[in-house]
This record gives sequence, C-alpha cells and structure tokens, in this order.
Amino acid sequence: MKNSSVLKIILLVSTFALVAAYFIEYILGYKPCNLCLVERLPYFAAVIIIFINLSFKKFEKITFLLLTLIFCAATILSFYHFGIEQGFFTESLVCNSNNEIGNLTKEDLIKQLQEQPVSCKNVDFTLFGLSLATINTIISLILTVINLRLFLNHEKKK
Repeated sequence: MKNSSVLKIILLVSTFALVAAYFIEYILGYKPCNLCLVERLPYFAAVIIIFINLSFKKFEKITFLLLTLIFCAATILSFYHFGIEQGFFTESLVCNSNNEIGNLTKEDLIKQLQEQPVSCKNVDFTLFGLSLATINTIISLILTVINLRLFLNHEKKK
C-alpha cells in the first residue's frame, strides 16, 4: 500500500474519532471530562499535519515521525485516563480544574460550585463494553505502531 494511501486512512480515522467524540458530546448529550477534551488534541494535530503533507507532498518521513510521536503521546495520555478509570492512578489537577482560579469572578465560582463536574474516573459512555479511554488507548497504540513502521521503512518503500 502506498504511503499516501496510509496517510489518507489515518486522516479518516482521526477525523472519524473527532466526529464521534463531538457526536457523543453534543448529540447524545454525554459531557466529557477534562482528560477526554485533552485526548482530542492529538487527532486535531494529526489532521493538520496530514493535510499539510498531502498538500505539499514533501517531508513524508518527517510526517511519519511526527505522527509517531503524537500518537505515542496520545497512547500514554489515554492509558493514563484508563488507569484513572480503573483506580490504578489518582485523578490529577487536569481532571479537577475547569478554569484558572485567577480568572474566576465571584459569579463564575458560584456557578461552577453549583454544576456537577465530570470526573475522569467515571465512565458514563461505553461501546462494546469498553470505555472511550480504553478504545482510544487501543486506536492510538495501533496508529503509533503503523506510523513507526512507516517511518523506519520509509527508505525501503521508495
């Protein structure tokens, strides 16, 4: 399979992951925790990098290296989230903070205290019995391995 075809598939997977996350949030009404929101960032970065690569058709090897690093970080982040859900790790400051304390007005603080914050350890939505953090860990790991192999074998494919 051509490298550009693999990049297009990764682009589709990344786009689908983002669309699915927003569908679950806005259509199905499940409010994401802070870690869920952060876990979307690698997919946004991947979409941008792949679009740039497909537009200019240069620096393919660097693109695979960047995608490897991005999805490796995504794997670690989503595994950490999975670990919080399973009780292996305790929730961090990322899970508990909605805004910077210095930027809150008295009214904002009262409003936040009245709202129920979404905990990173609570699993509100599952698919096939798996939490989204678990699914994200698996997908990110697979994309890491694919991009690493493409990076390491880049010169062989030419």
